[in-house]
Amino acid sequence: MENAPTFEQQLKKLFPKGSTAFTSVTKVAPSGMSRHIQVFKAHGVDEMRFPTYMIAEYLDMKYKDETQSIFVGGCGMDMGFHLIYRLSSKLYDDGYAIKQRWLN
Repeated sequence: MENAPTFEQQLKKLFPKGSTAFTSVTKVAPSGMSRHIQVFKAHGVDEMRFPTYMIAEYLDMKYKDETQSIFVGGCGMDMGFHLIYRLSSKLYDDGYAIKQRWLN
């Protein structure tokens, strides 16, 4: 029986170097000090992948079931960029290996 691929292996396959991760904010705290962010990956012409839960687990971040998003604390910078930079740094030891774009 084969071992299932790890989250790292799956994420490297989904986000090879030079690829783009799309982010979307689903909720902002009233204080503005945190937000919930979803991550998407374009797949083909008319399909999107939704690896948000896998990314939360891989980065040891809180996953919020009610918004199907990753809880990201802090403010004063582009938190979507921060999330993908963190993912890229852990996957490739290069925060810029994966590009980030906003859907909203």
